[in-house]
Amino acid sequence: MIRVSLMSSALLAPALLAAAPAGAQAGAPVGGGKAAPATPIASEYPAAGIGEGTAQGKYNVSRWAEDWRAMADADQRDDPLDRLKYLPLTEDGSVYLSLSGELRYRVQATTNPDLRDRAAQRQERLRVFAGADLHLGEHVRVFGELAKARVDGVNIGTPAGNLRNALTLSQGFGEVYGTIGGASVGVRAGRQEFSDGPNLLTSVRDDPTLHFVLDGVRAYARGRRVRADVFDLRYIAYGQQQLSDDRTDGARRFSGVTFGYAVPSDFLGGSKLFFDPFVWRLRNRAASWNGTVAREERMFYGLHLYGDAGPVTVDWTVNHQGGTFGDRPISAWQAFVAQTYRLGKAASAPRVGVHLDYASGGGAYDGGTLRTASGLYGNNIYYSYQLFLTPTNLMSVSPNVSFSPVKALRVTGEYTMAWRATEKDAVYRASGAAFAGTQDVAGRRIADLMRFQAIWAVTPRVSVTGRYEHLIAKDALTRAGYNSSDFLAAWLSLRF
Repeated sequence: MIRVSLMSSALLAPALLAAAPAGAQAGAPVGGGKAAPATPIASEYPAAGIGEGTAQGKYNVSRWAEDWRAMADADQRDDPLDRLKYLPLTEDGSVYLSLSGELRYRVQATTNPDLRDRAAQRQERLRVFAGADLHLGEHVRVFGELAKARVDGVNIGTPAGNLRNALTLSQGFGEVYGTIGGASVGVRAGRQEFSDGPNLLTSVRDDPTLHFVLDGVRAYARGRRVRADVFDLRYIAYGQQQLSDDRTDGARRFSGVTFGYAVPSDFLGGSKLFFDPFVWRLRNRAASWNGTVAREERMFYGLHLYGDAGPVTVDWTVNHQGGTFGDRPISAWQAFVAQTYRLGKAASAPRVGVHLDYASGGGAYDGGTLRTASGLYGNNIYYSYQLFLTPTNLMSVSPNVSFSPVKALRVTGEYTMAWRATEKDAVYRASGAAFAGTQDVAGRRIADLMRFQAIWAVTPRVSVTGRYEHLIAKDALTRAGYNSSDFLAAWLSLRF
């Protein structure tokens, strides 16, 4: 058993980041699944199921979740930048530093912004991340990450702090970890990304320039086949200036426990599946539905099954949401059922799939029990980069296909058909706000949406992405005065 004092990550992170190259440029390949964690795993619980970020080739969306200890061996390095992934600070290498960085430049255009008949919007977004991961022996680490966000263009309105920010401490935490009784255990405290859950409920939200981060504590215990993660986190409210105006939001607190079970690999004749029950609580002192502001305490009771079974990849979630909004009860449901089938043995073989999604609605406008489901801070680009759909009062069917016409190029196409779960509630956008007036019109059909994306992994560090979407507004939108819209974007990503 280990006993180590945890220093304040807020004090340590700025010192670490001073060592990081502020103008670092590097590249990002593409991929799927989860990456290996940065902390040593004693228990053999599969890294793909521990809820620590999503892999993109040998990188991870959450950079702290990368393990670069192999770079201690010079033969494992592909180029000079690999040397920055393992910088020993002691002779025996037990204290070492890993540096990371990202530069992303994106140009995007949207016709009929907010689905209103108005001049098109063009955004030019720039992201710069610089991170440092300091390992102090076998049981302590500190991670810090500075970020800068810039947006220019035409008709961009007033950008939020996650699109325009002169400088922010994106992440800064300390972690103590080790083994107890053969299990891997640890505590992580400070500002951090948290995505241990279904993609439509918890995500770092890689679409905005800055990621979604929280302040608080996460503790975990992982055995060979079971795990448990307990957390207590508060939202961050981004400012737009320097470090001092990015504050912890005391009004919103997210806490709970996620359990995990790694299904035996011989199940179904050979599989890699994970089953994660979860119980979460979201407290918001100033929640708003239909213009009414009140304290909301929302409980999430859910089951999440995901992974691979032969050529089939599944990601299934069901959750019930209870609690109170002011003096009114909450009773809402969500079900997300996604699966793809690989048409060949190679990992790059074409895939066909479909995802079926349901999120209840009702009560926001007609009183009584509130049946509007919450999407927490999920990944809404799952539906649309235009951010016009969210898992609240929604039913959707989305067949899709992906294939690689040439090596290092992946092309995906999808067609979504979306309805309201009930006509007695509005159509909701990704921010959780309603499309004004949609609650007063008849019609279940929200929209049809065509989506195409191509990702070219130029090198293991560099990728280029192009995307086109066409949203066809249907009765629930057009009868309230909303229009169809097109979205076109291209971006370059560099990581090291």
